[in-house]
Amino acid sequence: MPDRPTLDPRHTALLVMDYQNGIVARLPHAEALLGRVTAAVDTVRGRGGHVGWVRVAFDQSDFDAIPETSMFAAITAGEGRSALHLDAPGTQLHAHLEPQLGDIAVRKTRVGAFSTTDLDQQLRARAVTTVVLAGLSTSGVVLSTVREAMDRDYRIVVLRDASADPHPDIHAFLTDTLFPAHTHVTNVGDLDALWV
Repeated sequence: MPDRPTLDPRHTALLVMDYQNGIVARLPHAEALLGRVTAAVDTVRGRGGHVGWVRVAFDQSDFDAIPETSMFAAITAGEGRSALHLDAPGTQLHAHLEPQLGDIAVRKTRVGAFSTTDLDQQLRARAVTTVVLAGLSTSGVVLSTVREAMDRDYRIVVLRDASADPHPDIHAFLTDTLFPAHTHVTNVGDLDALWV
């Protein structure tokens, strides 16, 4: 289990991942989740840290490049194609969230936040060494991004109660058992205590 991190705002970014209309609408207790992620954003901004927004969406060339073996091939078939287009209402960040000028923003075409984006370059340009993750879903974007961030040598904090999964038992296993072996897992209410 890693040591409890001390967050330096100059080197810390909160990544809010897949908090977009089409995904938020499918989850129970969405209002409570949105309230907690907004509180996390406020905490990070208040401390002078960076905020990043990650969403999954496709343009025509992205759709054309999806291999038939990809899980996205089935998801983007038929009506899924229009629902996941980068201009579709379902791929836009939820209205409760308020990105600001100068925030990090990426659009991905895979599950994890790094592999199809310039997220790593944007973080490194800001000297970020610690990422705080909040995402939908825990077994999707959060799990994949934890692994990708580990491979890129970031220190990682996962916000348990600002992440959710359609399967609560999987969320619990990941946040209680798997993630703590390599990351620091905490709740939004305890985030403020981690800062320098």
